[in-house]
Amino acid sequence: GCIAACVTPYRSVPFQNVNGNLFQEPTFGDLSSLTLREDIDRLILGAGEQILTLSSKNVTKKTGQVSWESSADEKSFCQTKGKSREKCKNFITATYTLKSGKMLVCGTNAFSPSCDYMTVTDETISLDGNQMSVKGTIPFDPSDRFASLMNDDTLFSATSANFLGTEMTEMKQSLLSEPNMISVNLVEASKDSDNGEDDQVFLFFTEKAVEEQPADLLVSRVARVCKSDLGGKKILQKKWSSFIKARLDCPFGDSSALVQDVFLLKSQTNWKDSIFYATFTSNPQHSGASSHSAVCAYRLSDVNDVFAGRFLAETRTGGWVPYTGAVPSPRPGSCINDETRAAGFSSSLDLPDDYTTFVINHPLMEGVVTPIGGKPLLVQSSRKFSKIVVDQVTSPKGEQHQMLLIGTESGWLQKAVKLDGEEGRIVEELQLFEDPLPVDFLQLSTTGQLYGGTSNAVVQVDVRDCSRYTSCDDCILARDPYCGWDRMEGKCASAAGTSSWFQSLTDGDTSLCPTPDVTKEPEVVVLIKDRAQFLPCHPDTNLPTSWRFADDILHPGPRLTPISQGLIITPSSSDAGLYTCETLQDIGGRMHRRTVIQYLVQVQDTCNLAPVQETSTPVVPVQDASTPVVLVQDASTPVVPDTCNLAPVQETSTPGSPGSGDQHPGGPGSGQQDPGPGSGQQDPGKDPEGGTDHPGGLYRLGADLHFTHVPPLEEQKPG
Repeated sequence: GCIAACVTPYRSVPFQNVNGNLFQEPTFGDLSSLTLREDIDRLILGAGEQILTLSSKNVTKKTGQVSWESSADEKSFCQTKGKSREKCKNFITATYTLKSGKMLVCGTNAFSPSCDYMTVTDETISLDGNQMSVKGTIPFDPSDRFASLMNDDTLFSATSANFLGTEMTEMKQSLLSEPNMISVNLVEASKDSDNGEDDQVFLFFTEKAVEEQPADLLVSRVARVCKSDLGGKKILQKKWSSFIKARLDCPFGDSSALVQDVFLLKSQTNWKDSIFYATFTSNPQHSGASSHSAVCAYRLSDVNDVFAGRFLAETRTGGWVPYTGAVPSPRPGSCINDETRAAGFSSSLDLPDDYTTFVINHPLMEGVVTPIGGKPLLVQSSRKFSKIVVDQVTSPKGEQHQMLLIGTESGWLQKAVKLDGEEGRIVEELQLFEDPLPVDFLQLSTTGQLYGGTSNAVVQVDVRDCSRYTSCDDCILARDPYCGWDRMEGKCASAAGTSSWFQSLTDGDTSLCPTPDVTKEPEVVVLIKDRAQFLPCHPDTNLPTSWRFADDILHPGPRLTPISQGLIITPSSSDAGLYTCETLQDIGGRMHRRTVIQYLVQVQDTCNLAPVQETSTPVVPVQDASTPVVLVQDASTPVVPDTCNLAPVQETSTPGSPGSGDQHPGGPGSGQQDPGPGSGQQDPGKDPEGGTDHPGGLYRLGADLHFTHVPPLEEQKPG
């Protein structure tokens, strides 16, 4: 079951229908880092023993490649230490841009981490060839997660094994307990500061909760250090002396969801108003917990309020309680500013021993960092979230909306938004990769180009692409902040700011949409009296559907069974008439109905049909999945059934994304898109409805089907 309010995407776009550019090569694999450089229009890829550059305007164009292999001796020594041959090579796990324009590239180098400088030009890339050992900065193991950033040519790196250095193990254990590093972010508090504030570095990670029982329970954390922290003079030498940490809560399902990725949306006016957006997944340690994912948002000011609160102290029995004793001055964890400089502390090296000793013994805060609104922006049960980036979209009216661009473990991208006064919703989801591989990297350019990376491929999509909304109603009802209807151009387009462009994000008001010039005629179909037959309905969205007969809502009955893919009908003579399949969308308590397809049904008494006009749609029986597949002929010439010699249709499901465990009902793989010939239309997971209850078996209707002659119906067993 779904906890909280699980969200179904408005539309799901399978891989073959995604507008984008894809980079793949037979020799390209083990993608370990992805860096966007808009200043030179390049995407820098660090992979297994090679570095590549692609054009950021079109990633199918490779602009440079250079190899960086570990030496034979390094590989051999690595294997003698018990490491696998696959891991004993150089995985390029980090690429950083320096102020000079050069790059620093780093790799695992067969468990002997090294960095080198690299020059990137329009057509080539080249390494300097002066490798530097950087143990403790880059992980030894390519599968270890780490977090890092480059600022002012200073590298801030957090690795699981060596975040605080390799010495003084007992001190490291008191500050961190087997951490898994997720993200590191710099907040430039010094900008526009009136008290000489230092910049702050925020680290997000998971670790074992020393304050919880059982002690091996994993929890999410956020920690803070000061950018100019040089460590202590005697204690914590060359280590963070300002390190403090707090529990990070995203409440859904259980109390210890695990953070997977973090994006800092920086405020352009006041750094204190910046917001952290984070993806979380359920903690597998909780027995019986269903698997969910969520996005939570945190105000930077709320995080700092927790760091200004009470510390926890460990008791002799191993418990943790609020610390009530005297707190040294300057306050542990605080950064150097004008006030501390006036007191004689111009750097962390000047801080007294009781400051650094206190940090060692009390790194954990009592307060818990809770999300804005006290709950997630979004919860999903069918996709496992991995990466996130956030784009701030400004409407022509000056309204700002945050678009959440979320990568999943099965290769999908979800575009989500939360407007004031409503729950978060997923505008659409795109299948980025043909195989169900995790989205390991996401980067967004200032022009709306999104780059997603998995182990063996990189994809580029335009998040502002509005071409999938083919009508004004569709464009407005999708309520996509990127898109609106351009009345002059007669199409859905990204925000133009002209008087002819409009959108309605709150209400989905389509009253300004033009009336279609041509109304689509209903499909004329001939059904056989007292036989179970099927009218398919395939909306291009994941919205629920409803049926009307004439102008009345159609309710299920002995002769009428609406299912997810259409309507099973066993008609009597009085059932002839107009049937309409509609999607239903509730926006602010107002129900919006959109017609998907209409059928003008005629009912015949017997199986001996009069010749049907070519415009009408023949009826075909659907047989049980155990029925052998019957090959059908090509339908290049119209075939009109006139004696009920109708072809059985094979009963297979629509191919969706591989790895169906990561699908939601009504999404890709569940038959929402038009499945084409021979895909069967029964309700997924059920026996063919009416197969034994209705005489003559179940009939499938569809203009996309092909026909061949098989034995007459009276010679067949009922479906």
